[in-house]
Amino acid sequence: MNNKQSGFIAYSFVGVGIMLVLLVVLNLISGLLTPLRFDWTAEKLYTLSKGTKQILGDLDTDVDIRFYATRDDKLMPVQLKNYISHVEDLLDEYAQYANGHLKITKFNPEPDSDAADSAAMDGVTGQMISIGESIYLGMAISMLDTTVAIPFLDPQRETLLEYDLTRAITQVVVEDKPVVGVMSALPVFGQQPNPMMMQMGQAQQQPAWFIIGQLQQDFEVRELPLSSDSIDSDLDLLVLIHPKDISQETQFAVDQYLLGGGKVVAFLDPLAIVDQTPSPNGNNMMGPPPSSSNLDSLLAAWGLEFDTSKVVADRSFAREISFQRGVQPQMQPCFLFVDDKGINTGDVVTSQTDQLMLPFAGGFTGTPAEGLEQTILIHSTDQSQLVDAFMARLSGEQVLKDFKAEDKEYSLGMRLTGSFKTAFPEGKPGADAEEDLDSEDPQPPADEPLKESKQGAAVLLYADADFLYDSFGVSQQNFLGARMVQLLNGNVPLVQASVEQMAGDERLITVRGRATMTRPFTRIREMQEQARDSYQAKINELEEKKREAEQKINDIQRTRQDANQGQRFVLTPEQQQELEKLRETNKQVATDLKEMRRNLRKDVDSLQNRLKWTNIAAVPALVTLFGLVSAYRKSKKTAAR
Repeated sequence: MNNKQSGFIAYSFVGVGIMLVLLVVLNLISGLLTPLRFDWTAEKLYTLSKGTKQILGDLDTDVDIRFYATRDDKLMPVQLKNYISHVEDLLDEYAQYANGHLKITKFNPEPDSDAADSAAMDGVTGQMISIGESIYLGMAISMLDTTVAIPFLDPQRETLLEYDLTRAITQVVVEDKPVVGVMSALPVFGQQPNPMMMQMGQAQQQPAWFIIGQLQQDFEVRELPLSSDSIDSDLDLLVLIHPKDISQETQFAVDQYLLGGGKVVAFLDPLAIVDQTPSPNGNNMMGPPPSSSNLDSLLAAWGLEFDTSKVVADRSFAREISFQRGVQPQMQPCFLFVDDKGINTGDVVTSQTDQLMLPFAGGFTGTPAEGLEQTILIHSTDQSQLVDAFMARLSGEQVLKDFKAEDKEYSLGMRLTGSFKTAFPEGKPGADAEEDLDSEDPQPPADEPLKESKQGAAVLLYADADFLYDSFGVSQQNFLGARMVQLLNGNVPLVQASVEQMAGDERLITVRGRATMTRPFTRIREMQEQARDSYQAKINELEEKKREAEQKINDIQRTRQDANQGQRFVLTPEQQQELEKLRETNKQVATDLKEMRRNLRKDVDSLQNRLKWTNIAAVPALVTLFGLVSAYRKSKKTAAR
């Protein structure tokens, strides 16, 4: 070995040693300083939101967080152990922004231990995994005498972890919850079973809707009758959910509450399929018609219209849906899957919403009255039109066949602010009839009705109420004996954001919304729509040809050669020949239609497969190409020496 080679080896060892020393020193320094984390996700899912940082920064009293987690490796599943590490990392990051006001204590609740007793007192219960064995994974947040428990931290709600924790902190910090009144024709607060069905042992009490339970965690929620003729001014917010058959007297009460500085969130619906009597054959689409709801007098005063006989159909938001088990899914253009093309991402309520499911939503039209400012929150695309609600409920495919885009965007959700004028300039409806002219006891004069709103009045309007129902927004299942809920889309967070923005802590909106972020394959959807459009015209032509042939066959079969003698379906040889020809034509058209639909599905599947394999092979191919190019350039340099 010559001196040159020995020196090269020595320098290499020295270089490696220096690198090791530098790594150790950097680790020691980083351990003493604030931990650094890099979040490369597009939505910054692993970085605390601005709202959380603001809430933590405003703490002026110590908040205690007691984190209970079983540390027994034999009991705790691997996925839960990894989740524990994630929770602990998040808690450490919370502590950095709380200015020393967040005290975190970790417990390992072993059987018959003080930690287990503490967990039970805090409302954190063990989840049984086998007979005699339970695990703990929950936390309790407390300040002074107020404690809020999260009994079990479900890994399926990992994207909601920051929201759940931040909301629990606000619940113990805020002394008085805002008061929200809810008025609805639907059983949103649950429903008692029919007494006769109870006697037969076939009825169970319906629980409150999931969204009501979520709101009750943050607000004092009061149930108001839909027949109310007055609304307490101490309400911070009035929520109307499908106010079916609302009277003029109740609309007057809403009018006066709003003009007094109140705030209103209204969910109207032209076709509320949730409010529908089940059909005996199990097909609700063919059962009794759903109901509709409107605020006709109030909307008219605000310059808006809401046609309860029409729903919005949008080809861009259509998806394949089956309303019955075993039935082939069909495209439903009136069952709107609204993505970022129809969501106002610049508004605080919808800024964190990426996808919604609106079944048979209506559309607001008109121009806001003078003095009112309109902000569109949700809208259809220009590939939409208003269609008859009855037809939309019967056949989505027929709506697509007759579809003619109106090049107009319909408002599905909006905010109105500004100076509201009363919808009842002549006073309370029926007030004159209520006066008893023969009464000997004089009644005190009623307060003069308000004619114009005070500062701060605001209204949120949505053109659908079905999307609040559990089945359209969440998936619920039992996990270790507890009910676990997973969000399907942004429906529930949108309602929460609306209420929070109007009556609660607006800072929670940015926290909650991060949990619903998805990355839909919009390019794939556009290509699929183009493929369907290219086939749809030919399919419509063939179906029309098939209908004409069937009509002619029926006409021929109804022909009688000798009606007087009671002979029916006696055809001439020419008619018989025409009938056979039409049947052959009908059979061929049916075959062509089947082939056309098969080709359409094949093209869509082929498109998905091409994109899938492109995504799978792209990175390895690029790495291989880069390696080959690098090797080629290196060989050229070596040859040049």
